[in-house]
This record gives sequence, C-alpha cells and structure tokens, in this order.
Amino acid sequence: MEVIKTDIEGPVIIVPKVFLDARGYFFESYSKREFDAKVMPVDFVQDNESMSSYGVMRGLHFQRPPFTQAKLVRCVKGRVLDVAVDIRKGSPTFGKHVAVELSEENHHEFFVPRGFAHGFSVLSEVAVFQYKCDNYYEPSADGGISILDDTLGIDWRINPAEAILSEKDTRHPFLRDFDSPFTLI
Repeated sequence: MEVIKTDIEGPVIIVPKVFLDARGYFFESYSKREFDAKVMPVDFVQDNESMSSYGVMRGLHFQRPPFTQAKLVRCVKGRVLDVAVDIRKGSPTFGKHVAVELSEENHHEFFVPRGFAHGFSVLSEVAVFQYKCDNYYEPSADGGISILDDTLGIDWRINPAEAILSEKDTRHPFLRDFDSPFTLI
C-alpha cells in the first residue's frame, strides 16, 4: 500500500496495490501490520456501512471525548467526496479541511484521525460507504459541525441547497459557534 500525506498533519490517503487480471481484481483492503507501520498503530473495533443516493450529504460528525474515533473509510460502490475538518484547538490548521474522492474505481481509502470532523457527499447515483472505527459508537457523545458552513470553503461538488440531509445534520453549529472538545497534543 502507498500512503499519501495531505496538506494537514494526520489525515492520509491510502492507495492499495490492486492486482488485475481477466477474472477481475484483488487487493488487500486492510492489514493491521502494514497500517501500523506506515500510518500509525490503531486498533479498529467496529466496522460500519451506509448506502446513500446522489445528493446525500452526511456530516460533519465526530464523537466527543472519551469516545473519540479515528476512522478508515472507503467507497465500495459509486463515488463520494470525503472530507475531514481539523477541529483541534491550537492546531495551525484548525478549521481547514482535506477532501478526497473515493470510488469503487480508484479503491482509495482515507484515514481520518481523532480530532477531525468527518463527512461526505454522494456524487454517483448510489454509493456504498464502509468505515472502520477505533472506538465504539456512543450516542451521548455525538457531535458535529454544520455541513452547510460555507466559511469552511468546502466544494462538495453538489449544491448544498439541494442536498439531502438528515434533520440532525441541519442542527449542527457553524465552526465560529463551536467550542471544540479537542486540543492539539
């Protein structure tokens, strides 16, 4: 696997080695040994999957301490624009984001460390999205930044005014009104 650093310290893009032949393809989507050596040691404990249609925007989500989560995400069907926003107090990149297109064609994965809000927009007719988490989901620790906060400068590649959002995601605060529970270590 190849690890591509981003403009923000922490989030990385992972490009697996894909083996193609007349039958199709094969690749190792996760190896703890290789991930720990090339990215950082992480013990993933939960796998999740969502299916969404074109125009759905999910996020920008995080879990508050002590239930924070790092995520390893990928799109196994369709295409999404995946985004991580730095919400660590004291970080020189606080409020900045990394965006990467994940698709069934490119097989790329995106590691989102703790201290980042995470979300995505669906760019294809349907998208199936999978992610590993290093902590169990705790409903009382749910947090978020508004996916509609245009001061973040995110080009979601769909019109947010026409996006399909959950009611919960419409209630998250904008970054300027947010008191982050995360501190840069």
